[in-house]
Amino acid sequence: MKVVHIIVGLHVGGAELMLKRLVLASHIKGKIQHEVISLTDLGIIGSDLKQAGIPVHILNMKSAFSILRVYFSLKKLLKKLKPDVVQTWMYHADLIGGMAAKSLRVKKIIWGIRNTSLDSNSGIIKKAIRKSCALLSAQVPTTIVCVATKAKKLHENIGYSQDKMIVIPNGFDVNRFNVNNELRNKYRDELNIENTKLVIGNIGRFVPAKNQINFIKACLSLLDKGYDFDVLMAGRNISFENLEIKELVANRNNFKLVGEIDQPEKFYNAIDVFCLSSITEGFPNVLGEAMAAEKVCLTTDAGDAKEILGICGYHISTPTSHEIANSIEVNILSKEFSILKEEVGKMARLEIIKKYSLDKIVEDFEKLY
Repeated sequence: MKVVHIIVGLHVGGAELMLKRLVLASHIKGKIQHEVISLTDLGIIGSDLKQAGIPVHILNMKSAFSILRVYFSLKKLLKKLKPDVVQTWMYHADLIGGMAAKSLRVKKIIWGIRNTSLDSNSGIIKKAIRKSCALLSAQVPTTIVCVATKAKKLHENIGYSQDKMIVIPNGFDVNRFNVNNELRNKYRDELNIENTKLVIGNIGRFVPAKNQINFIKACLSLLDKGYDFDVLMAGRNISFENLEIKELVANRNNFKLVGEIDQPEKFYNAIDVFCLSSITEGFPNVLGEAMAAEKVCLTTDAGDAKEILGICGYHISTPTSHEIANSIEVNILSKEFSILKEEVGKMARLEIIKKYSLDKIVEDFEKLY
């Protein structure tokens, strides 16, 4: 069986990383042949897939004005590849890839929905594509896979075909994201963090939806109260070169900003507490990874975050700096934290193994194929 995946691009992001994990884990089994088409360029994920022996095709879409050209190039490529299943990832790929596959009479077309909120600031083209997908959802895809329950409900409400929609969440490599004290000590040494120091972490590219500014303000307010801990932050544009961040944390030795890292497991092992501060998410991979690494987690109600965390951590009522600080102060900076820390972390990992292990998610997709 051949499955061809179509995605807008292959730079680092939640959907792109999940595609990579799914394809590589399924590829190893040898039962399904996977190929990937990027409508734009190769990206880091594309390079990783190629190195692992997965064929990756790029169509060099530059803007909305090249959609028609890319559509016909895609149709020509799919005709050559002869897939049994076409799986598309996110709105643009759903529409372009879905229509191309349907015109070639591909019998199994799987759309992918990642959004759990509708951005009111979306451009006209994105809104038009989303509306078109809703109108075509009853005819084009055979199945629509939503990454989260919230995503499913939201898209049902804007006109997507309810009969086609199912939920398959992201999956996590629980062997990769696990407790590793050697990695913890080594990375803390690199960052000049004492082994016994409490470290609160946050990881994600610097965009308003991730709400890092309010997270930083929350930590600053607690440090100003006299609490002693370090803050480790990672992600694209998370550095002292980011003027917005620099203005807040200048001359604050408690903040370690490491930018985008290619080995996130060392980040999770170096921290004690993980805080998801996001205003909105699709399915927060970083929360699942932190839980798998037995970290005590606090989360806002972004995407399915609260559903993922369940009773295995702590919740932040609203994504304001005040509420983030309050949750950290009450749950993490209390005397009881050291007693509960290990138990809460172990509960979190067991929850991920039970519901979100990569093996389980790959099996769900293979059954769907």
